[in-house]
Amino acid sequence: MELNNATTALAALGQPTRLSVFRLLVEAGPDGHTPGEIAEALALPNATLSFHLKELAAAGLIQGEAEGRHIHYRADFATMAALVEFLTRNCCGGDRNRCLPPGEA
Repeated sequence: MELNNATTALAALGQPTRLSVFRLLVEAGPDGHTPGEIAEALALPNATLSFHLKELAAAGLIQGEAEGRHIHYRADFATMAALVEFLTRNCCGGDRNRCLPPGEA
């Protein structure tokens, strides 16, 4: 992941509603959720949810897939892993053991 992609993803996640939606989709795993399920779980109006889903999709953090008359949204785990890798690249000068909490090295 490059700096511009990471900045876009972090900006999308820097909003509380979008972070909540993304975390819900991460928890759901590959099954994902329909917009109705997300709206119900987070008590969001449909128009508000639609806006936030669009922002997360534009950042590459989620994907929507049509299944019959419904769309299932899923977290893009490859993008999530790439973002975490970008954030931790060269952690502690390349010695990741220095970054671990005491007792976990």
